[in-house]
Amino acid sequence: MKRFLSFFMPGGILFLAALFVVHREGIAASLPEILGVYPYIVLACAVLIGWRFNRSSLVFAAVVLAVSDRALMYIGSTPPAGATLYRGIFDAVAVLLPLNLAALCLMKERGLLTIHGIIRILLIALQPAVVAFFLTMKPGYLPVYLGQPFTGWKVLSAGALSQPAMASFCLAFVIVGFRFIRNQGAKESGFFWALASCLAGLLSGGSWLRWDFYFATAGLILLVSMIEASYAMAFRDELTGLPARRALKEDLLKLGSRYTLAMLDIDHFKKFNDRHGHDVGDQVLRMVAAKLSEVSGGGRAYRYGGEEFTVIFPGRHADDAAHHLEELRKGVASTGFTLRGRLRPIRKPRKPRARRKSPKQVSVTVSIGMATRDETHTKPQDVLKAADKALYRAKKEGRNRLIA
Repeated sequence: MKRFLSFFMPGGILFLAALFVVHREGIAASLPEILGVYPYIVLACAVLIGWRFNRSSLVFAAVVLAVSDRALMYIGSTPPAGATLYRGIFDAVAVLLPLNLAALCLMKERGLLTIHGIIRILLIALQPAVVAFFLTMKPGYLPVYLGQPFTGWKVLSAGALSQPAMASFCLAFVIVGFRFIRNQGAKESGFFWALASCLAGLLSGGSWLRWDFYFATAGLILLVSMIEASYAMAFRDELTGLPARRALKEDLLKLGSRYTLAMLDIDHFKKFNDRHGHDVGDQVLRMVAAKLSEVSGGGRAYRYGGEEFTVIFPGRHADDAAHHLEELRKGVASTGFTLRGRLRPIRKPRKPRARRKSPKQVSVTVSIGMATRDETHTKPQDVLKAADKALYRAKKEGRNRLIA
Protein backbone atom coordinates (compact mmCIF):
# COMPACT_ATOMS: atom_id res chain seq x y z
CA MET A 1 0.00 0.00 0.00
CA LYS A 2 2.81 2.40 0.90
CA ARG A 3 4.56 1.65 -2.41
CA PHE A 4 1.36 2.40 -4.33
CA LEU A 5 0.87 5.70 -2.52
CA SER A 6 4.49 6.72 -3.14
CA PHE A 7 3.97 6.04 -6.84
CA PHE A 8 0.60 7.77 -7.10
CA MET A 9 1.42 10.85 -5.04
CA PRO A 10 1.83 13.62 -5.86
CA GLY A 11 2.04 13.10 -9.64
CA GLY A 12 -1.03 10.89 -10.01
CA ILE A 13 -3.22 13.34 -8.10
CA LEU A 14 -2.10 16.25 -10.28
CA PHE A 15 -2.66 14.22 -13.45
CA LEU A 16 -6.21 13.29 -12.41
CA ALA A 17 -6.85 16.93 -11.53
CA ALA A 18 -5.74 17.93 -15.03
CA LEU A 19 -8.13 15.40 -16.58
CA PHE A 20 -10.94 16.77 -14.45
CA VAL A 21 -10.23 20.38 -15.47
CA VAL A 22 -10.06 19.59 -19.18
CA HIS A 23 -13.26 17.53 -19.26
CA ARG A 24 -15.28 19.74 -16.94
CA GLU A 25 -17.16 22.12 -19.24
CA GLY A 26 -17.48 24.99 -16.80
CA ILE A 27 -13.78 24.92 -15.88
CA ALA A 28 -12.55 24.13 -19.41
CA ALA A 29 -14.12 27.35 -20.63
CA SER A 30 -11.65 29.26 -18.45
CA LEU A 31 -8.58 27.59 -20.02
CA PRO A 32 -7.60 30.62 -22.15
CA GLU A 33 -7.40 32.82 -19.04
CA ILE A 34 -5.57 30.12 -17.05
CA LEU A 35 -3.04 29.56 -19.81
CA GLY A 36 -2.20 33.24 -19.87
CA VAL A 37 -0.08 32.71 -16.74
CA TYR A 38 -0.03 28.99 -15.85
CA PRO A 39 2.75 27.74 -18.20
CA TYR A 40 4.99 30.73 -17.53
CA ILE A 41 4.73 30.40 -13.75
CA VAL A 42 5.52 26.67 -13.93
CA LEU A 43 8.51 27.24 -16.21
CA ALA A 44 9.91 30.06 -14.07
CA CYS A 45 9.50 28.08 -10.83
CA ALA A 46 10.98 24.92 -12.36
CA VAL A 47 14.07 26.76 -13.62
CA LEU A 48 14.55 28.72 -10.39
CA ILE A 49 14.05 25.78 -8.01
CA GLY A 50 15.98 23.40 -10.25
CA TRP A 51 18.93 25.80 -10.35
CA ARG A 52 18.75 26.59 -6.62
CA PHE A 53 18.61 22.94 -5.52
CA ASN A 54 20.98 21.66 -8.21
CA ARG A 55 18.26 19.66 -9.97
CA SER A 56 19.45 19.97 -13.54
CA SER A 57 17.07 17.27 -14.77
CA LEU A 58 14.13 19.47 -13.69
CA VAL A 59 15.51 22.48 -15.56
CA PHE A 60 16.21 20.50 -18.73
CA ALA A 61 12.81 18.78 -18.60
CA ALA A 62 11.07 22.15 -18.21
CA VAL A 63 12.99 23.49 -21.22
CA VAL A 64 12.12 20.40 -23.32
CA LEU A 65 8.43 20.78 -22.40
CA ALA A 66 8.49 24.50 -23.19
CA VAL A 67 10.10 23.99 -26.61
CA SER A 68 7.64 21.19 -27.44
CA ASP A 69 4.73 23.33 -26.28
CA ARG A 70 5.79 26.31 -28.40
CA ALA A 71 6.16 24.07 -31.47
CA LEU A 72 2.68 22.62 -31.02
CA MET A 73 1.26 26.03 -30.24
CA TYR A 74 2.63 27.30 -33.55
CA ILE A 75 0.84 24.65 -35.62
CA GLY A 76 -2.29 24.83 -33.43
CA SER A 77 -2.94 28.54 -33.16
CA THR A 78 -1.85 29.60 -36.66
CA PRO A 79 -2.30 26.64 -39.00
CA PRO A 80 0.48 26.64 -41.58
CA ALA A 81 -0.10 26.28 -45.31
CA GLY A 82 -0.19 22.55 -46.02
CA ALA A 83 -0.52 19.45 -43.86
CA THR A 84 3.09 18.34 -44.41
CA LEU A 85 4.56 20.92 -42.04
CA TYR A 86 1.82 20.22 -39.48
CA ARG A 87 2.47 16.47 -39.46
CA GLY A 88 6.22 16.95 -39.46
CA ILE A 89 6.24 19.13 -36.34
CA PHE A 90 3.57 17.10 -34.54
CA ASP A 91 5.25 13.74 -35.19
CA ALA A 92 8.69 15.09 -34.28
CA VAL A 93 7.39 16.35 -30.92
CA ALA A 94 5.46 13.12 -30.26
CA VAL A 95 8.54 10.96 -30.92
CA LEU A 96 11.28 13.07 -29.32
CA LEU A 97 9.49 14.36 -26.20
CA PRO A 98 9.01 11.00 -24.38
CA LEU A 99 12.54 9.88 -25.26
CA ASN A 100 13.98 13.10 -23.83
CA LEU A 101 12.00 12.77 -20.60
CA ALA A 102 13.05 9.13 -20.18
CA ALA A 103 16.69 10.04 -20.77
CA LEU A 104 16.54 12.89 -18.23
CA CYS A 105 15.00 10.51 -15.69
CA LEU A 106 17.97 8.16 -16.11
CA MET A 107 20.66 10.84 -16.02
CA LYS A 108 22.47 11.74 -12.82
CA GLU A 109 22.44 15.29 -11.52
CA ARG A 110 25.63 16.81 -12.97
CA GLY A 111 24.85 20.52 -12.73
CA LEU A 112 23.80 23.11 -15.30
CA LEU A 113 27.00 24.91 -16.28
CA THR A 114 29.35 21.95 -15.91
CA ILE A 115 30.77 20.10 -18.91
CA HIS A 116 27.99 17.50 -18.60
CA GLY A 117 25.34 20.19 -18.32
CA ILE A 118 26.63 22.07 -21.37
CA ILE A 119 26.65 18.86 -23.42
CA ARG A 120 23.02 18.21 -22.47
CA ILE A 121 22.07 21.78 -23.36
CA LEU A 122 23.68 21.35 -26.78
CA LEU A 123 21.89 18.02 -27.34
CA ILE A 124 18.53 19.60 -26.47
CA ALA A 125 19.19 22.60 -28.72
CA LEU A 126 20.35 20.35 -31.57
CA GLN A 127 17.03 18.53 -31.85
CA PRO A 128 14.78 21.47 -32.92
CA ALA A 129 17.58 22.64 -35.22
CA VAL A 130 17.66 19.25 -36.98
CA VAL A 131 13.84 19.16 -37.21
CA ALA A 132 13.79 22.69 -38.65
CA PHE A 133 16.49 21.71 -41.18
CA PHE A 134 14.51 18.74 -42.49
CA LEU A 135 11.24 20.69 -42.59
CA THR A 136 12.95 23.43 -44.60
CA MET A 137 15.20 21.39 -46.90
CA LYS A 138 13.21 18.16 -47.15
CA PRO A 139 9.60 18.95 -46.10
CA GLY A 140 8.21 15.47 -46.76
CA TYR A 141 10.98 13.55 -45.01
CA LEU A 142 9.77 13.68 -41.39
CA PRO A 143 6.06 12.94 -42.05
CA VAL A 144 7.04 9.88 -44.08
CA TYR A 145 9.49 8.35 -41.63
CA LEU A 146 8.02 9.50 -38.30
CA GLY A 147 4.44 8.74 -39.35
CA GLN A 148 5.07 5.44 -41.09
CA PRO A 149 3.24 2.43 -39.51
CA PHE A 150 5.59 -0.52 -39.04
CA THR A 151 3.37 -3.14 -37.38
CA GLY A 152 -0.24 -4.25 -37.22
CA TRP A 153 -0.42 -4.00 -33.43
CA LYS A 154 -3.56 -2.08 -32.49
CA VAL A 155 -1.99 -0.94 -29.21
CA LEU A 156 0.37 1.28 -31.25
CA SER A 157 -2.49 2.92 -33.12
CA ALA A 158 -4.16 5.58 -30.99
CA GLY A 159 -5.79 8.81 -32.11
CA ALA A 160 -3.57 11.26 -33.96
CA LEU A 161 -0.34 9.64 -32.80
CA SER A 162 1.71 7.68 -35.29
CA GLN A 163 3.03 4.22 -34.50
CA PRO A 164 6.62 5.48 -34.01
CA ALA A 165 5.27 8.04 -31.52
CA MET A 166 3.29 5.41 -29.60
CA ALA A 167 6.33 3.12 -29.60
CA SER A 168 8.40 6.01 -28.24
CA PHE A 169 5.92 6.58 -25.40
CA CYS A 170 5.72 2.86 -24.59
CA LEU A 171 9.52 2.63 -24.40
CA ALA A 172 9.67 5.71 -22.17
CA PHE A 173 6.98 4.33 -19.82
CA VAL A 174 8.87 1.02 -19.52
CA ILE A 175 12.19 2.76 -18.78
CA VAL A 176 10.74 5.12 -16.18
CA GLY A 177 8.55 2.37 -14.66
CA PHE A 178 11.50 0.03 -14.12
CA ARG A 179 13.48 2.96 -12.74
CA PHE A 180 10.76 3.58 -10.15
CA ILE A 181 10.61 -0.12 -9.20
CA ARG A 182 14.33 -0.04 -8.57
CA ASN A 183 14.64 3.28 -6.73
CA GLN A 184 11.13 3.93 -5.35
CA GLY A 185 11.80 7.64 -5.70
CA ALA A 186 9.61 10.68 -6.13
CA LYS A 187 11.69 11.75 -9.14
CA GLU A 188 10.89 8.55 -11.06
CA SER A 189 7.17 8.65 -10.24
CA GLY A 190 7.12 12.31 -11.28
CA PHE A 191 8.58 11.54 -14.70
CA PHE A 192 6.07 8.71 -15.15
CA TRP A 193 3.07 10.96 -14.55
CA ALA A 194 4.62 13.77 -16.59
CA LEU A 195 4.80 11.32 -19.49
CA ALA A 196 1.15 10.41 -18.88
CA SER A 197 0.17 14.09 -18.96
CA CYS A 198 2.07 14.66 -22.23
CA LEU A 199 0.45 11.59 -23.78
CA ALA A 200 -3.01 12.77 -22.71
CA GLY A 201 -2.31 16.15 -24.29
CA LEU A 202 -1.20 14.69 -27.62
CA LEU A 203 -4.19 12.33 -27.68
CA SER A 204 -6.67 15.11 -26.89
CA GLY A 205 -6.94 16.30 -30.48
CA GLY A 206 -5.70 19.35 -32.32
CA SER A 207 -6.56 21.93 -29.66
CA TRP A 208 -3.49 23.96 -28.72
CA LEU A 209 -5.27 24.95 -25.47
CA ARG A 210 -5.25 21.34 -24.28
CA TRP A 211 -1.70 20.78 -25.43
CA ASP A 212 -0.57 23.86 -23.53
CA PHE A 213 -2.46 22.89 -20.38
CA TYR A 214 -1.30 19.27 -20.28
CA PHE A 215 2.33 20.18 -20.97
CA ALA A 216 2.26 22.84 -18.25
CA THR A 217 0.77 20.25 -15.89
CA ALA A 218 3.60 17.86 -16.78
CA GLY A 219 6.05 20.57 -15.73
CA LEU A 220 4.12 21.14 -12.50
CA ILE A 221 4.21 17.39 -11.76
CA LEU A 222 7.99 17.34 -12.20
CA LEU A 223 8.37 20.46 -10.07
CA VAL A 224 6.35 19.08 -7.15
CA SER A 225 8.04 15.68 -7.45
CA MET A 226 11.50 17.24 -7.27
CA ILE A 227 10.48 19.16 -4.15
CA GLU A 228 9.24 15.85 -2.70
CA ALA A 229 12.54 14.18 -3.59
CA SER A 230 14.53 17.00 -1.97
CA TYR A 231 12.39 16.69 1.15
CA ALA A 232 13.07 12.95 1.28
CA MET A 233 16.82 13.54 0.99
CA ALA A 234 16.70 15.94 3.93
CA PHE A 235 14.39 13.96 6.19
CA ARG A 236 15.12 10.31 5.28
CA ASP A 237 18.36 8.42 5.80
CA GLU A 238 19.61 7.23 2.42
CA LEU A 239 21.43 4.13 3.70
CA THR A 240 18.74 2.60 5.92
CA GLY A 241 15.57 4.18 4.53
CA LEU A 242 14.49 5.23 8.04
CA PRO A 243 13.55 8.83 8.90
CA ALA A 244 16.70 10.80 9.70
CA ARG A 245 17.64 12.91 12.71
CA ARG A 246 16.04 16.04 11.27
CA ALA A 247 12.71 14.22 11.05
CA LEU A 248 13.18 13.05 14.63
CA LYS A 249 13.67 16.62 15.87
CA GLU A 250 10.44 17.75 14.22
CA ASP A 251 8.44 14.78 15.47
CA LEU A 252 9.68 15.30 19.03
CA LEU A 253 7.98 18.70 19.00
CA LYS A 254 4.64 17.08 18.11
CA LEU A 255 4.50 14.67 21.05
CA GLY A 256 1.80 15.05 23.67
CA SER A 257 2.05 14.59 27.42
CA ARG A 258 2.50 10.81 27.37
CA TYR A 259 5.27 9.08 25.44
CA THR A 260 8.32 6.85 25.78
CA LEU A 261 11.63 7.22 23.96
CA ALA A 262 14.26 4.54 23.40
CA MET A 263 17.88 4.85 22.28
CA LEU A 264 19.32 1.78 20.58
CA ASP A 265 22.94 0.96 19.75
CA ILE A 266 24.45 -1.95 17.77
CA ASP A 267 26.85 -3.80 20.06
CA HIS A 268 30.57 -3.81 19.14
CA PHE A 269 29.78 -2.19 15.81
CA LYS A 270 33.14 -0.41 15.52
CA LYS A 271 35.09 -3.66 15.97
CA PHE A 272 32.76 -5.39 13.53
CA ASN A 273 33.26 -2.59 11.01
CA ASP A 274 37.05 -2.63 11.37
CA ARG A 275 37.24 -6.42 11.01
CA HIS A 276 34.85 -7.02 8.12
CA GLY A 277 34.86 -3.67 6.30
CA HIS A 278 32.48 -0.77 5.88
CA ASP A 279 30.42 -2.48 3.18
CA VAL A 280 29.52 -5.30 5.57
CA GLY A 281 28.91 -2.71 8.28
CA ASP A 282 26.42 -0.97 6.01
CA GLN A 283 24.64 -4.29 5.47
CA VAL A 284 24.34 -4.75 9.23
CA LEU A 285 22.88 -1.25 9.58
CA ARG A 286 20.30 -2.04 6.90
CA MET A 287 19.40 -5.33 8.58
CA VAL A 288 18.88 -3.71 11.99
CA ALA A 289 16.95 -0.84 10.38
CA ALA A 290 14.65 -3.34 8.67
CA LYS A 291 13.89 -4.89 12.06
CA LEU A 292 13.33 -1.48 13.61
CA SER A 293 10.89 -0.50 10.88
CA GLU A 294 8.73 -3.48 11.95
CA VAL A 295 8.67 -2.58 15.66
CA SER A 296 5.24 -3.20 17.17
CA GLY A 297 3.20 -1.14 19.62
CA GLY A 298 2.93 1.93 17.43
CA GLY A 299 6.64 2.66 17.68
CA ARG A 300 8.38 4.84 15.09
CA ALA A 301 12.06 4.26 14.38
CA TYR A 302 14.68 6.83 13.30
CA ARG A 303 18.38 6.72 12.55
CA TYR A 304 19.97 8.99 15.11
CA GLY A 305 23.50 8.79 13.71
CA GLY A 306 26.24 6.21 13.17
CA GLU A 307 25.08 2.92 14.69
CA GLU A 308 22.54 4.62 16.98
CA PHE A 309 18.80 4.60 16.45
CA THR A 310 15.83 6.14 18.24
CA VAL A 311 12.33 4.74 18.71
CA ILE A 312 9.34 6.87 19.72
CA PHE A 313 6.25 5.36 21.37
CA PRO A 314 3.59 8.10 21.38
CA GLY A 315 0.90 7.72 24.03
CA ARG A 316 2.64 4.84 25.87
CA HIS A 317 4.20 4.50 29.30
CA ALA A 318 7.45 2.65 29.88
CA ASP A 319 5.71 -0.61 30.89
CA ASP A 320 3.76 -0.67 27.64
CA ALA A 321 6.77 0.10 25.46
CA ALA A 322 9.16 -2.27 27.28
CA HIS A 323 7.40 -5.39 25.95
CA HIS A 324 7.71 -4.25 22.34
CA LEU A 325 11.33 -3.18 22.77
CA GLU A 326 12.22 -6.51 24.33
CA GLU A 327 10.63 -8.33 21.40
CA LEU A 328 12.65 -6.14 19.09
CA ARG A 329 15.90 -6.92 20.92
CA LYS A 330 15.22 -10.67 20.80
CA GLY A 331 14.27 -10.45 17.13
CA VAL A 332 17.60 -8.83 16.19
CA ALA A 333 19.61 -11.30 18.27
CA SER A 334 17.86 -14.35 16.79
CA THR A 335 18.14 -13.22 13.17
CA GLY A 336 21.87 -13.62 12.74
CA PHE A 337 23.89 -12.15 9.90
CA THR A 338 25.49 -14.08 7.05
CA LEU A 339 28.84 -12.77 5.88
CA ARG A 340 29.09 -12.57 2.10
CA GLY A 341 32.22 -13.95 0.51
CA ARG A 342 34.63 -11.46 -1.06
CA LEU A 343 34.63 -13.40 -4.35
CA ARG A 344 30.85 -13.60 -4.56
CA PRO A 345 29.74 -12.75 -8.15
CA ILE A 346 27.69 -9.61 -8.69
CA ARG A 347 25.10 -11.47 -10.77
CA LYS A 348 23.59 -14.81 -9.88
CA PRO A 349 25.23 -17.51 -12.09
CA ARG A 350 23.07 -19.87 -14.15
CA LYS A 351 24.84 -22.89 -12.68
CA PRO A 352 25.86 -22.12 -9.11
CA ARG A 353 29.14 -23.64 -8.06
CA ALA A 354 29.27 -26.12 -5.23
CA ARG A 355 30.12 -24.48 -1.93
CA ARG A 356 33.29 -25.62 -0.30
CA LYS A 357 32.39 -24.06 3.01
CA SER A 358 29.07 -23.10 4.51
CA PRO A 359 28.61 -19.31 4.76
CA LYS A 360 29.78 -17.86 8.04
CA GLN A 361 27.13 -16.42 10.32
CA VAL A 362 27.83 -13.86 13.00
CA SER A 363 25.66 -12.70 15.84
CA VAL A 364 24.36 -9.13 15.85
CA THR A 365 22.87 -7.76 19.05
CA VAL A 366 21.64 -4.40 20.25
CA SER A 367 21.53 -2.57 23.56
CA ILE A 368 18.52 -0.41 24.39
CA GLY A 369 17.99 2.40 26.85
CA MET A 370 14.47 3.60 27.57
CA ALA A 371 12.90 6.58 29.34
CA THR A 372 9.39 7.97 29.62
CA ARG A 373 8.07 11.46 30.17
CA ASP A 374 7.39 12.16 33.83
CA GLU A 375 7.60 14.98 36.37
CA THR A 376 11.40 14.83 36.29
CA HIS A 377 11.76 14.73 32.53
CA THR A 378 9.13 17.01 31.04
CA LYS A 379 10.80 17.98 27.75
CA PRO A 380 11.53 15.60 24.85
CA GLN A 381 15.23 16.44 24.93
CA ASP A 382 15.36 15.59 28.66
CA VAL A 383 13.65 12.25 28.03
CA LEU A 384 16.06 11.56 25.15
CA LYS A 385 19.06 12.26 27.40
CA ALA A 386 17.62 9.96 30.06
CA ALA A 387 17.19 7.21 27.46
CA ASP A 388 20.78 7.76 26.32
CA LYS A 389 22.03 7.38 29.89
CA ALA A 390 20.02 4.17 30.23
CA LEU A 391 21.63 2.95 27.00
CA TYR A 392 25.07 3.64 28.45
CA ARG A 393 24.19 1.54 31.52
CA ALA A 394 22.93 -1.28 29.30
CA LYS A 395 26.27 -1.37 27.45
CA LYS A 396 28.22 -1.15 30.68
CA GLU A 397 26.32 -4.07 32.21
CA GLY A 398 27.13 -6.45 29.37
CA ARG A 399 25.18 -5.29 26.28
CA ASN A 400 22.33 -7.10 24.50
CA ARG A 401 19.79 -5.92 27.06
CA LEU A 402 17.09 -3.36 27.74
CA ILE A 403 17.38 -0.95 30.68
CA ALA A 404 14.98 1.79 31.69
